[in-house]
Amino acid sequence: MIDLRSDTVTKPGAEMLEAIMSANVGDDVYQEDPTINELEELAATMFGKERALFCPSGTMTNQIAIRLLTRPQDEILIAKNAHAYLFEAGGIASNSLVSVKLIECERGLLNRNLLQDNISPDDVHSPNPRLVSIENTMNKGGGAIYSTHLVKEIKEFCTEQELSFHLDGARIFNALVETGDNPSDYGSLFDTISVCLSKGLGAPVGSLLLCDDVNIKQARKIRKSFGGGMRQAGYLAAAGIYALHNNIDRLKDDHQRAKIIGEEIRDQWFVENLYPVETNIVLFTLKEISTQNFVDFMKGKGILVAPFSKTDIRMLTHLDFNDDMLDQTIDAIRQFSMKSVTNN
Repeated sequence: MIDLRSDTVTKPGAEMLEAIMSANVGDDVYQEDPTINELEELAATMFGKERALFCPSGTMTNQIAIRLLTRPQDEILIAKNAHAYLFEAGGIASNSLVSVKLIECERGLLNRNLLQDNISPDDVHSPNPRLVSIENTMNKGGGAIYSTHLVKEIKEFCTEQELSFHLDGARIFNALVETGDNPSDYGSLFDTISVCLSKGLGAPVGSLLLCDDVNIKQARKIRKSFGGGMRQAGYLAAAGIYALHNNIDRLKDDHQRAKIIGEEIRDQWFVENLYPVETNIVLFTLKEISTQNFVDFMKGKGILVAPFSKTDIRMLTHLDFNDDMLDQTIDAIRQFSMKSVTNN
């Protein structure tokens, strides 16, 4: 099957597997796994941060950051369709006991004016504004990219309001290869950063929380309380090191293939709206047909795609999706269009 449901479905190639099997490992709870230590230092250096913490998932790194930077009765300002709110099992409430100010914004991209309009007043009736969290790229926005200019404006607002600033960088490298921004310069704008290794970068497991020396001890303690303390996890970290060294620049190939799919989708009669395709996510709204109809047809052609709402379909390109698969996908879309026209 051609799997376009997510970029999390990739499997390690031969060279990554070799790196995994040859890893030098230890006990990470004792901070004695040399491969994890190497990965954490590599990632922190890339983004100009002092420290990094290897975790099983991006959900955990997001939730550790929120717990780290807030206290009960605080408030987090976040886009209403952000992953940390929608898809992390209510973790903001259950893990950190904080309030959430959900902000409606185009393609899930916050800006200074929206934050200013939504910050709670400083009085006894309101929670304490404490943290702004953004997601780059924005999953529910069809892989939308935050420009550096926009991020700098939000950072200025956070500084003025004495708010912390977190980046859910689940697909941050997809953004950076398109904008050309330096990861170190970009990283300096945030207090904490979550970087996922198991999406476009192709590692089987793992995300990193980046922060400063002051917060790393508490972040490690929070990870422990979440059940995230791992032992000989250097085998997983080795895949992350390989991914950071070898799989960043090739993300542009995923973007190009996604844009080709988007061009094909745009003019089909059954498509109501196609979100701008900026990275590796193709997100579109159907008209006159159900998402299940489209999903079932594509599956019958050997292609897995994901319903993303009652009307939306999402496809993600990734390193296990090649040009031959792209041709098959385009052909299946055209067949669906012709079949549906005939049936109507």
